[in-house]
Formats: sequence, structure tokens, C-alpha cells
Amino acid sequence: MAIKEDIQKLRLLTGAGVMDCKRALEEAGGDFEKAEALVRERGIVIAEKKEGRKTGAGLLKTYMHNNRVGVLLEIRAETDFAVHSEQFQELSHNVAMQIAAMDPKNVDELMEEPYIKDASLTVRDLVKQTMGKVGENITVERFCRYEL
Repeated sequence: MAIKEDIQKLRLLTGAGVMDCKRALEEAGGDFEKAEALVRERGIVIAEKKEGRKTGAGLLKTYMHNNRVGVLLEIRAETDFAVHSEQFQELSHNVAMQIAAMDPKNVDELMEEPYIKDASLTVRDLVKQTMGKVGENITVERFCRYEL
């Protein structure tokens, strides 16, 4: 039986629903790390099902690094509700920071890069995790990077 504190901790860590966390902990036999891996894996599967949906809402994110590197990023989701969520805002900031640090040439190259904060993930994995959390398709449309 999953312990309430573990369910809450897993939910805060992954953004998954209460029942998803409970099931994952039960399937993992109470092993928190295995349960976390299960939840993340399922989140990516759910995100892949959402990939074809139209992304009609979005934002332009700006990022400046030491007043020497600037990034303008267009990132989209299905609804304004998702765009204004904390998870989406955090994703847009992290992707813009990734662009500033790694200087990818295009969106495809960006999506395949190892994420600067966790090399075990690609930027595509990061986007898919956020898709699982907000429950909507998210697309990185385009970006430009300037450097002095």
C-alpha cells in the first residue's frame, strides 16, 4: 500500500495525478525511485499521444545572459490556460536558457541536445515531461539568438 507522504512527494516531484502516483508506488512495491521512473515514462507516453494537436496559444519568451547573449523564443501550447501555468513558464525559461548556452542552429538541433541542467534528458524529453504535466501539446516553434 502506498504511503500518503510518498504519494504527495512523488506528485510534487513529477506533477502527476494522485491516482497515477499511487498506482506507480504500488507497482514498484514501495520503491520510490522505481515509481518515479514509472510515472515519468507514462508521462512521456501520454505526451506522445498529444503531439498531433494544434497549438493555438503561445508566448514569446526573452532571456538575457550577462547582457551579452539574448534569446527570443516562440513556444506554444493548446490553450492560454496552459501557457500561463507555472510549468509552462518554467519550461519556456529553461529552453531559452538552453538556447543561450548551446547556440543550436535550428529547432530540430535544439530538441536533440542534452539538457544543460540534466544531461540524462534531451530538450525533447523536457518538453514531453511538461506536456504530461499540463496535459496539452507543446511546440517550440522558432527562436533567434544574439551575441555581442
